[in-house]
Amino acid sequence: MDTRIDGSILSGKIVLLTGAGGGIGLEAAKSFAEMGAKVLIAEIDKEKGKKAAGDITVKFPDAAFFLHTDLSDGTAVRKMRGDILARFGCPDIIFNNAAAVITGKIGEVSIEDWDLCYAVNLKAPVMLTSFFLGMMRERDSGCIVFVSSSGAAPYLAAYETFKTAQTEFSSALSMELEGTHVYTYTIAPGLVKTENAAKSIEAVAKAMGMTEQEFYLQNEEHILDVRDAGLGFALSVLKAEEYNGREISSIQALNDSGNRTDAVLSPDIADNIPAGLMDRIARTFISQHDGWKKRNVFERQWVLRDFRKQVGIPAETVRDMFEEVMNGQDGVNSRTSVTYDVLEKLQHYWEHQLKLLSGFEKDGQKFMEYSREIRGWIDDIRTLLETIDTRN
Repeated sequence: MDTRIDGSILSGKIVLLTGAGGGIGLEAAKSFAEMGAKVLIAEIDKEKGKKAAGDITVKFPDAAFFLHTDLSDGTAVRKMRGDILARFGCPDIIFNNAAAVITGKIGEVSIEDWDLCYAVNLKAPVMLTSFFLGMMRERDSGCIVFVSSSGAAPYLAAYETFKTAQTEFSSALSMELEGTHVYTYTIAPGLVKTENAAKSIEAVAKAMGMTEQEFYLQNEEHILDVRDAGLGFALSVLKAEEYNGREISSIQALNDSGNRTDAVLSPDIADNIPAGLMDRIARTFISQHDGWKKRNVFERQWVLRDFRKQVGIPAETVRDMFEEVMNGQDGVNSRTSVTYDVLEKLQHYWEHQLKLLSGFEKDGQKFMEYSREIRGWIDDIRTLLETIDTRN
């Protein structure tokens, strides 16, 4: 991958990055340093933390600092806050990457392990936000990022419960910060073969009666290289204002920065899509999404959560893809921004909406009218998918 990173774009910025002794966090720390920032590596493993900071400063002098911290210990987190303020001042960016990953069946995971997951995966991010938010508000600048997860998954409840709670916390925080220049969002790394992920996948695959190889093969289209995932983390802060209040992914951050292209619909397929079909689907979804955003806060959050649960990615991400379709000057490239997988999941979501309609709409005439409209959306997307299948 051609990273093309501007080495001064974050010059003078202080980044507090938790859990950066290895994996995605370490790769993000390297990218932040390359972008000119000073990175404060908050890590419980002394050996990994010192090595991470040392390796970075060899290439980028005075760019990384190790802070030995146990995020499950509230006293240690408070001490770290004091050390940071004394040495560096209030961070410009807080990146809550650290995680405690516990696998096992509900009922078999110990209460102590549930407590650990709560302390690291939710309480620590809340504490760090509370400790520095007032200063960010006072100077009217800052960025707080939460590393989210895909949601409920078997044998990962202790991990997922508090990771997904970060998403709700970030959403509420963004509403309270409306009108300021302090931004917050969540970012999901995707499926990345890190040491921690490998251990979790081994346990989950076994519990599901699968081998690790079978699990990876089943999800191979969604696997992201650890360096790319870390780079996506770092690049995302450059669009903090745009991402504010949203759930994004490393892949989206890479795409938006021009560092990755996931064009899976080849030019010959794009050229053979019936005239106006992709544009019509794009307009349909953009109009639907914009209608959701106008609802009251509780209805809006319910709909957006339901969409993410059904489709697997935020509605805002899908809207951005279709926005490229509508705004693209190149007929091929503007259509390759939307993947087959997303189109297929959107079809299933609209079918899901059609089922929900029967339980919500009691007016027979309106039910017929609305269901006819949704069936039209489904027919459009089914035609498009059949065109793609035929060309493949």
